[in-house]
Amino acid sequence: MASQNGQDNVPDSWDDGPTCDDAASELTKPMSALNVNAAVFTPGTNIFAKPFVPPGSVPVNEPSPVIDNTNSLPNEESVPKPDTWESPPNESEPDLMDTDTKETVSEEQSQNTENWCEDEEEEDEDEEENEMEDEQEVPVKKVKAPGEKKVRKEHLNVVFIGHVDAGKSTIGGHMLYLTGMVDKRTLEKYEREAKEKNRETWYLSWALDTNLEEREKGKTVEVGRAFFESEKKHYSVLDAPGHKSFVPNMICGASQADLAILVISARRGEFETGFERGGQTREHAMLVKTAGVRHLVVLINKMDDPTVEWDEARYNECKEGLLPYLRKCGFNPRTDIYFMPCSGLTGAFLTMIPSEELCPWYRGPSLLSYLDEMPPISRALNAPVRLPIVDRYRDMGTIVLGKIESGVVTTNQKLLMMPNRVGIKIMTIVSDEEDSDDAMPGENVKLKISGVEEEDVSPGFVLCSPEDVCNTGRVFDAQIVILEHKSIISAGYSCVLHIHSCVEEITLKAMLCLIDKKTGEKSQKRPRFIKQDQAGIARLEVNGGLICLETFKDFPQMGRFTLRDEGKTIAIGKVLKIIE
Repeated sequence: MASQNGQDNVPDSWDDGPTCDDAASELTKPMSALNVNAAVFTPGTNIFAKPFVPPGSVPVNEPSPVIDNTNSLPNEESVPKPDTWESPPNESEPDLMDTDTKETVSEEQSQNTENWCEDEEEEDEDEEENEMEDEQEVPVKKVKAPGEKKVRKEHLNVVFIGHVDAGKSTIGGHMLYLTGMVDKRTLEKYEREAKEKNRETWYLSWALDTNLEEREKGKTVEVGRAFFESEKKHYSVLDAPGHKSFVPNMICGASQADLAILVISARRGEFETGFERGGQTREHAMLVKTAGVRHLVVLINKMDDPTVEWDEARYNECKEGLLPYLRKCGFNPRTDIYFMPCSGLTGAFLTMIPSEELCPWYRGPSLLSYLDEMPPISRALNAPVRLPIVDRYRDMGTIVLGKIESGVVTTNQKLLMMPNRVGIKIMTIVSDEEDSDDAMPGENVKLKISGVEEEDVSPGFVLCSPEDVCNTGRVFDAQIVILEHKSIISAGYSCVLHIHSCVEEITLKAMLCLIDKKTGEKSQKRPRFIKQDQAGIARLEVNGGLICLETFKDFPQMGRFTLRDEGKTIAIGKVLKIIE
C-alpha cells in the first residue's frame, strides 16, 4: 500500500508485516547501517515536492551553465535585459572583441544592472510611501532636538465667529495653507474628494472641519483647533460653529480666545440674514465680548462674489450696519474694532495684498500683517496657576485640555484640582502638537496628569496652585443685563449658566435691586421682577452643587458669565460676591 509520498509504509496485509523478532533485529543493527544521511527535516517544507522551476530558466535535469561571478553576467535568458540599459560600445560585433574588452563590457553591464535594480527599489519605496500617505494622514509631532532651546514667540489665540456659511472655516483653512501648515498635496486631495461630493468650494474648510458629519453637511459642529506661525507670532486658531444649535460649543471656544475675527458675508441677502434678529452675527458679537475678548477684527468676506465684485458701496453698507450694534456690545470703534475686505476662496487680503486694479479703495494691511503688528497682550506670569479644563479623555492615562489663564505650568509640577480638591501631577505638556517642559499663560495646552481617573474629571474643573486655590461656591450675587426675553423674569426662574468652561443649570433665588443703565444708580426698593433691556443685581443658586468661580474684580476671566434659555442668550453678567 503506497502513501502520498510514494513510499510503501503500510503492508497490503498485516500478516505480511514485520514480526516482533524482525523489529528486534532491526534495533540491534549497528548505527552505520541506519539511514543517517537522510535529508534534514525543515518545518513547513515538503521534501518530496518537486523543485520549482521559473518559466524560461534551465530545466533541473539539464546541466546548468557555468557562471563566472566576477566578470560576467548570468545567462541572458534567466535575467531579462531592461530597456534602460545602455548598449556598450562595439556590441554589434562581439566576435571581434578580445578577452580584455569582453571583461570590460561585462563589468559595465553588471554595474548598469545594479543601478537599474536600485532605481527600481527606490521607485517601489516611493510608491508605497505615497499609497500610505493617501490612505492615512498621520500628524507629525515636532520633537525638539536634545540641547536645543525652544524659541518662544508671542502667543495669540484667535477665534473665528459669525453667521453660518459666512466662510469662517474656509478662511481658517486658507490661512493654514498660505502659512505652510497644510501642504499643497493634502489640499489637492481635499479638492479631489470635495469634487466627488459636488462640494468644490468646500475643500479649504476641510483643513479645520475634520469629521465626516461636518464635511457632509458643510457645517462646523465642534470647535476646530489648529495653529500657524508668522515671523513674529505663534497663532492658535479656534474655528467656532456658526449654527444656532451649536452656540454652547461656540461659547467654549470664545472663552479660550484673546482676539475674535467676525466674518461677515458680503453676498446679497446673506449679510441681512445673519444680522437680523435670530441671526448669529449679533449673538456671537455679544458672546465674545462677554467672554472677555477686547479686540474685534471684522472681515467682510466674499467680496469676489458675482453679486458684489469688490464694490466699495456694498462694503460700506455692511460696515455702517454693524457699527451701532458693536458699539452697543461694548466695543470702542476707534480702538477695539478694525474692518477689512477679503476673499476667503482666493486668499485676497489674508496674507497678501492684491493688485490695485482689483480693489483700489482699500490699500490697508493684510489680515496676517495686521495681527503681527498688534501690541502684545499682558499675561499674568507671576500669578498662581489657573487652568479651567475644557475637555478630557483617556489615552494611556488621563488627558485634559484647557487654556492657562495665569501662572506657569511645568512638567512634574503638583497642582490641585478644584472643586473636588484632588492632588494631581503633570506628566507631559503638549502645546500645539509640540512637547514642552513648560507652558506660559495664554497657551492652549494638552496635559497628561496622574492621580485622578478620567471619569472623575469634568469640564469646568480648574487646576490651581496648592498654595493659592480658586474660590468655589453654590450661591452668589451677580449683576445681570437682560438682552432678549419675551416675558418677565422673577424669583424661581431657571436657565443655563456658562462661566469660563463650566456649564450648569441655575435658579434665580431673588432680585435684589435694579440699576439705571444711564446713571448707574441702584433702586432702593427690592423689585419683584426684571424684564428685557433692564439691568439689576440678583442672587443666583447653582442646582448641581459647587462650581469654581471668582469675583469679576479679583479675576475677570472666571468672573464673567452668560445666561441662556431655549437656545437663546438671554442675559450677560459678572460675579459680585460669593455667598456660600
